Amino acid sequence: MKKITIPALMLAVAMVATGCKKADDNPNMGPAQEAGAAIDNAGANTAAAAREGAERVDAATDRAAANMENAAERAGENIDQATDRAGEKMREAGAEVRQESREAGQNIKEGASDATAATGRAVERAGEKIQDASK
Repeated sequence: MKKITIPALMLAVAMVATGCKKADDNPNMGPAQEAGAAIDNAGANTAAAAREGAERVDAATDRAAANMENAAERAGENIDQATDRAGEKMREAGAEVRQESREAGQNIKEGASDATAATGRAVERAGEKIQDASK
């Protein structure tokens, strides 16, 4: 099977479009010249469209790169802020643990003191009972 190339196809279209007679508006141009002009125009239009498309792709690529850079910068800032907040929360938690430890230590001291006093009172009562019993 034969492959039809784009230039051959464009030539065929140009020839069909122009016919095989001399142009009425330019009597010096024959069908082959008209077909050549049509192909040249089609090629120029295709090249212009390709350049415009490439320019649009370049612009879109530049915008995407700028957006990615901005997003990365914002993400970095968010991570820094989250790290700062986490550090502050950890410092607050550490301060709370130290305060609660101090309070628990104080409670233990008070409890030990109370237990010692209660033990002392119990021993004193026991001693009194022993004295009363021996009288």
